[in-house]
Amino acid sequence: MAKISSLNVRVVEGRALPAKDVGNLGALRLKVRLTEDRVLPSRCYQPLRELLMESVLGPAEEDVSSPLAMLEELTLGDCRQDLATKLVKLFLGQGLAGPLLDYLTRRELARTTDPNTLFRSNSLASKSMEQFMKLVGMPYLHEVLKPVIHRVFEEKKYIELDPCKMDLGRTKRISFKGTPSEEHVRETSLGLLTGYLGPIVDAILGSVGRCPAAMRLAFKQLHLRVEERFPQAEHKDVKYLAISGFLFLRFFAPAILTPKLFDLRDQHADPQTSRSLLLLAKAVQSIGNLGQQLGQGKELWTAPLHPFLLQSISHVRDFLDQLVDVDGEEEAGGPARALVPPSVTVREGYLLKRKEEPAGLATRFAFKKRYFWLSGETFSYSKSPEWQMRSTIPVSHIRAVERVDEGAFQLPHVMQVVTQDGSGTLHTTYLQCKNVNDLNQWLSALRKASAPNPDKLATCHPGAFRSARWTCCLQAERSAAGCSHTHSAVTLGDWSDPLDPDAETQMIYRQLLLGRDQLRMKFLEDSNMDTSPEADTGKDFRACPDALAGQREAAARLLEVLEDLDQAHEAFRQQEQGKMVWAPLGP
Repeated sequence: MAKISSLNVRVVEGRALPAKDVGNLGALRLKVRLTEDRVLPSRCYQPLRELLMESVLGPAEEDVSSPLAMLEELTLGDCRQDLATKLVKLFLGQGLAGPLLDYLTRRELARTTDPNTLFRSNSLASKSMEQFMKLVGMPYLHEVLKPVIHRVFEEKKYIELDPCKMDLGRTKRISFKGTPSEEHVRETSLGLLTGYLGPIVDAILGSVGRCPAAMRLAFKQLHLRVEERFPQAEHKDVKYLAISGFLFLRFFAPAILTPKLFDLRDQHADPQTSRSLLLLAKAVQSIGNLGQQLGQGKELWTAPLHPFLLQSISHVRDFLDQLVDVDGEEEAGGPARALVPPSVTVREGYLLKRKEEPAGLATRFAFKKRYFWLSGETFSYSKSPEWQMRSTIPVSHIRAVERVDEGAFQLPHVMQVVTQDGSGTLHTTYLQCKNVNDLNQWLSALRKASAPNPDKLATCHPGAFRSARWTCCLQAERSAAGCSHTHSAVTLGDWSDPLDPDAETQMIYRQLLLGRDQLRMKFLEDSNMDTSPEADTGKDFRACPDALAGQREAAARLLEVLEDLDQAHEAFRQQEQGKMVWAPLGP
């Protein structure tokens, strides 16, 4: 049994300081909500998982009583994205993400009459596809976009096409050639914008072979379902728009607009770079829309960019045809617990490294700058990214990754990586990060990479052994037991988290509880519903006695599974409080 916690923080109010208080930090009021939940042993969740898996194999269009149908009806707002992530991860781990997306797609298509509105809302189907792309396609996105995004950040060019937003004075300060005309700024900006857009479009259109097989199979099934639903000639582009709407509008464009949220950059962009990224994202959105809205709306100042966009759009349909031209019906990769292959680098960057016992060096000279790479298999470093010789620490040797008290070295943002060699001896490497965000990200990445390791340490020293004693607890023995608990399960949530079917099912169970009373009233306690054959005069399929009987049976099974989980939680709660002796809950 384990516990999971989630922390939601929202800025409620900020207050700027008057000029006389410059130097103080100001005030910020936050609204914080901490949610903690208990995760039961895996066997307790197996019946609910089986019901969820069965749901995707039935007729999606007429499903009103399965767990998935209930979840879609009950989940609204911000919860829908969290639920979509959990569902996709759960089905991805079972090798059934494709059938899940197909089930949700069929339900979405069944209730869509206007193809122009297809997948435009934040339905469970659209959110699930969006999260699926992030989960399986992030390395692909990095490969396609990172080179150009890096250029935009490094070059910091001033780009503006909107005359209402042009700052001719800023351009003068940059060029030192006098105040340019509005036309000159527009022409220069257009050249810079197409100089970035060209490589982006070329990279996307040339990425068919690098797109993950699971994504291509999902798009292939989506293409087929949309074509079946809207076969008319006037709707010939709908099948393309369905795919490009996800790939361009919900994947590439958001990553261009906010690179930090997609791990393309460590920091948010400054205002000038943000404006350049916004213009690039708008252009990619126009390409994804296949030019349907070009020349419409209020942004007529984008007209100089239209020839480039139309030329790019002419190749998008061919790209999408190639993308869905893929063989195979099985889920690519099959069941897996890791979203990132072991050899893929999940984090890299400069850190200051200190050995456990430097030979008499002062603290400020003991830390040396090294470039680190972390993958699922190795934690390696060298003097620089270009250096050929690397030292390597096997991730399987890591036993703890913890913060270090500032007092240990009189330095902030220090962490320790405790490893164990073949003879059982423990070794500690101290690493200083550039800021607290960098520290948290490295702690999280290292803990996730070493999550499967056995024999993790339960305790460690948050200080350092210096001057013949530990700085944290003042014990004089280097081998003394640690004085602080370790935090191996404390990580930052992101797309690369390992799959955890028990935690994911627990969250789904909590969501289903919200609709339990509604389900009971709808199918098991409605004595006024006439199920006689004579009453079957409307179009509601639920009036059919056979259909209603099946729905009641499915609802009863689901309610029974939820009740069993309730009892299991209560039993564990009482066990923790010492009120009962625990006995196994079934086989």
